[in-house]
Amino acid sequence: MRYDLEAIMRNSESVAEYLKSSEEKTPRFAERKAAYKLNRETITKIKSYIGSTVVVVFSAEWCPDCFRNVPLLGLISEEAGLEVRVFGHLMRNVKDPDEKWAIPPSPPEVKTFNVIKIPLIIVLNKDGEKLGEIIENPPEGITLEKALLDILKKS
Repeated sequence: MRYDLEAIMRNSESVAEYLKSSEEKTPRFAERKAAYKLNRETITKIKSYIGSTVVVVFSAEWCPDCFRNVPLLGLISEEAGLEVRVFGHLMRNVKDPDEKWAIPPSPPEVKTFNVIKIPLIIVLNKDGEKLGEIIENPPEGITLEKALLDILKKS
């Protein structure tokens, strides 16, 4: 399946914009970003994929796994130049048990990408083809930047 990258870029926000807009609601995002130390060797390797991939992430300020991982995507984007786009501010649909997400405020892309758990981190190539994904957290014992690099190597 190919995703429409132009629509993704138009309908999402950069990870930097998302983190800035979330600061007031969730100061933990900024604290996590400030406290984390990236693996420099991995970041150097990620830089070689700049321009050929886009990372798309679905996030919510109330989500503990988002708190752990989305600020790190912000750091990776800053340090490596990786394009990271966020569909954020997701909310559960408490009125309709058949629909997981309330649209709005959740973006309609939650259906396009079949979002079940968040954060959903999807790596796409420039043709909009999915290279891989990370659901909630990277695999046990692997940093987020290393998990991303493993997916990027498929491009």
